[in-house]
Amino acid sequence: MVIRKVETDKKQYLDLLLLADEQEDMIDRYLERGTMYVLEEDGVKAECVVTDEGDGILELKNIAVEPDFQGRGYGKALVDFLIRTYRGQYTVLQVGTGDSPATIPFYQSCGFRRHHLVKNFFADHYDHPIYECGVPLVDMVYLQKEI
Repeated sequence: MVIRKVETDKKQYLDLLLLADEQEDMIDRYLERGTMYVLEEDGVKAECVVTDEGDGILELKNIAVEPDFQGRGYGKALVDFLIRTYRGQYTVLQVGTGDSPATIPFYQSCGFRRHHLVKNFFADHYDHPIYECGVPLVDMVYLQKEI
């Protein structure tokens, strides 16, 4: 398994990015200002994008694992990589996600804790209703982990 930084042509991974954030113009808001990594093991299995949000906060804007390879530890490997890579440069790794049974338990298993909520985020920023596991996503839940 190799994790490498993607310096150019980040949109080549658009299909994978869209797994975690299904509206391309929302991805465009952070993709170029963010730092992207891909995890490879006999091909690309996962990706993530992080941004500097100031005040010692590194935000995980996008993380996705190819559907056929989910549940094999690739997502956790990326989170662990980010913590090792950015320890000493940032004090907090933060992620915003929908209040979904598919995502919240994953982040909690990685040591994240609920921090705050942004009301109506998905309704206000997406041009269509977003559903995950049959649950409509309305509010953005922010979770944080000290690094």
